[in-house]
Amino acid sequence: MARFVRWYGSGPLHLLVLIASFALTGYAMVRLFAVRPWEVAIWFVGGAILHDLILLPLYSLADLSALSVLRHRADISARPTVPWINHLRVPTFLSGLLLLVWFPLILRLAVPYPGDTGLSDSVYFGRWLAITGVLFAASAVAFAVRLRRVHRPGGADESQPAAGHGTAP
Repeated sequence: MARFVRWYGSGPLHLLVLIASFALTGYAMVRLFAVRPWEVAIWFVGGAILHDLILLPLYSLADLSALSVLRHRADISARPTVPWINHLRVPTFLSGLLLLVWFPLILRLAVPYPGDTGLSDSVYFGRWLAITGVLFAASAVAFAVRLRRVHRPGGADESQPAAGHGTAP
């Protein structure tokens, strides 16, 4: 087993899940390309261009801005703190992903949706906001629990770094 982990870099379960995800993705691509090959190709290339040229610089700038603004506040206390940035990154990413997937319904741009399904699209914006609020609230609770654990007497060792740059929450 140790030889496999040294060779592969992770355990066999990771490799199995990776192979299964590639198989599922390949199956989906074969099915989609059989029905609408040009639309799928255009969507794929457009998504790659949109992500790499527009979204990546935007969310990198937002992340650097959050780090620079909140870092100055973190330098005030000399007490050890919990890495906080991922408690902002994770709910922001999940909320943005939901918005990206469901934006036609959230922004009421899906014209045929109510006529085709008989359902209203008026509930999606409020539900997306509610899910976003729950994501940030859950992240805040997790951060508070971790912070309390660190600041409890005997809770954490005093050599912990003050600000986390890319560390896991």
